[in-house]
Amino acid sequence: MKVEEVPQDVGYLKDSNLRDIYYALDDSGSYCQVASIGWQPRTEALSLVWEHISEEADEIRQDVLQGKKSPLAYHMKIRLFDAGIMASYSGISKKTVKKHLQPTEFERLDDMFLQKYADILSMEVEELKKV
Repeated sequence: MKVEEVPQDVGYLKDSNLRDIYYALDDSGSYCQVASIGWQPRTEALSLVWEHISEEADEIRQDVLQGKKSPLAYHMKIRLFDAGIMASYSGISKKTVKKHLQPTEFERLDDMFLQKYADILSMEVEELKKV
């Protein structure tokens, strides 16, 4: 694609300083980086993905309110963390993180674990305990 053909469809980056980078041919036939504010097919795909994530997060939130999962499960989901990612960031084993997704185990957590999870999720401990 040529520089002037790089898509500039208004998308999820319109109100941001961020831009997607595409490689395109300039007038001399060399590849160069071109910033784009969006491309409609990509914007639509991302919208569908975020909608799906939001639905899953709502289901987990309901599970938390019904006492089936811990608030940690909800906060991890909305930040796109799974047990493996949380384990790698926290230094806590994946098995232990999975155990803490159970409400009874989460309620038993000491301040050290709670603070570690809160720090990783960029929130306060009291926020971590709620949905």
